[in-house]
Amino acid sequence: MKSKISIYFYLMVVPLVVVFFALHTLPFLQGLFYSFTNWKGFGNWEFSGLHNYTQMFRDPRIAEAYLFTFKFTICATLLVNILSMAIACGLNAKIKYKNFLRAVYFLPYILGSLVVSYVFKQIFANVIPVWGRALGIPALSVNILGTNNAWLGILFVTVWQSLAFNTIIYLSGLQSVDLDVYEAASIDGCTGLRTFFKITFPLIAPFFTINMVLCGKGFLMMFDQVLALTNGGPGTTTQTIAVLIYKRGFNGGQFAYQSANAAVLFLVVVAISLFQMKVLEKREKKYE
Repeated sequence: MKSKISIYFYLMVVPLVVVFFALHTLPFLQGLFYSFTNWKGFGNWEFSGLHNYTQMFRDPRIAEAYLFTFKFTICATLLVNILSMAIACGLNAKIKYKNFLRAVYFLPYILGSLVVSYVFKQIFANVIPVWGRALGIPALSVNILGTNNAWLGILFVTVWQSLAFNTIIYLSGLQSVDLDVYEAASIDGCTGLRTFFKITFPLIAPFFTINMVLCGKGFLMMFDQVLALTNGGPGTTTQTIAVLIYKRGFNGGQFAYQSANAAVLFLVVVAISLFQMKVLEKREKKYE
């Protein structure tokens, strides 16, 4: 006999569903609708069919933004996962002040992205160049955000702030591994990096999959750090797709055109996330 669902569950869930639909789903559907028009964000509009979508593939600015976004995503995803894995392994070891260090590493994550970016913008502009000139290091004597290597400054800030969340996930995975496995491995003479690659990493493979997918999705939609640190400059060398959509859509009178760009970005993020999950889940099965 089916149990009757309490009305209180509906009272908790339905308002949240309504709010989510009103603030997230409805604007998404509106943007998708306007992507098939020529609306500039104000005034009248007319249907233009697939014109915005076909025009995108001939726009060199969009191609440049996608190339930079992919390059940045690959570099940031690899660095964040490698470093956070190493930090998690260190924090999972038998060391003093373990809980204090965990709090220290998690601190950057609770700070706002814009706040962190503006602070680092001042550091890159007014602190590092002073020390660079004092130490006689030409590479550090200029504001990196004003050079062709500005993306490295954005990468540093992004990786620094993103490490915390991934580290927590890897820590939860490491703590789920039975210590008896390591004892058995040590008896068989498996130590050091060999233990990590043969035992630890295979056992936390699902956590690796989660982090890779979340990083890929997040960095493909990178916005806050780029807007605060360089605003897409110098020129358009650090302009991600999200920043391009914002600047051209809201400030450039291309609302419908950039709505089409946003729809394509959504499909790209979904496709890459599904591809990552399929490939990494196959890899997980090899260790089962």
